[in-house]
Amino acid sequence: MTDFFDVPALVGKLVLLEPLDTGHIDGLVRAARDGRERYNLSDVPNNEADARRYVERALAGRANNSMVPFAVIDQRTHQVVGSTRFCYFQYWRWQEPHRRRSADIPDAAEIGYTWLAKDAQGTGINREAKLLMLEVAFEQWRLFRLRLRTDARNVRSRAAIEGLGAKFDGVLRADGAAYDGAIRDSAVYSVLDSEWQYLKRHLQTTLSR
Repeated sequence: MTDFFDVPALVGKLVLLEPLDTGHIDGLVRAARDGRERYNLSDVPNNEADARRYVERALAGRANNSMVPFAVIDQRTHQVVGSTRFCYFQYWRWQEPHRRRSADIPDAAEIGYTWLAKDAQGTGINREAKLLMLEVAFEQWRLFRLRLRTDARNVRSRAAIEGLGAKFDGVLRADGAAYDGAIRDSAVYSVLDSEWQYLKRHLQTTLSR
């Protein structure tokens, strides 16, 4: 199982996704410095102490196989411009005669904790990062479903997810505590394994433009 979650750096033309570690702390602080008003609904570190706690929590999640976190690197500037991760792995309860995979291998997961520096938004970095991660999810891990979830009030985040081509599943009411202290409704989107090849072509086409 350690090998299953041991994902190396993911390399694209616009973005490099490096396994997150403490060496990225200063870069995360710089990336989150501008446009703080954009992050009132997101878990984005505000200073070095916040960034260190953010990374330590992510590394603890990696250690117990509940998260696979990345630093998002702009290939043009080689600077950290954000973070993202796989999380919320699900292990379905298959009836044994119908089991399709080992019980200790997840069937579904979520991409979450995604944020980008103000200057990196709208550049194609997020779209290519998601393409690289979806390739891992469906071509390496062979998941049946990949979920993306955001605060229902986060118009910018919802537009970005919809731009990927993920399907809108609905809104989970009172899904948890929001980062601004409100009770959060979550807008939920998903991609199924049966939809992946079409979505992959869509993302490749939009990135080539």
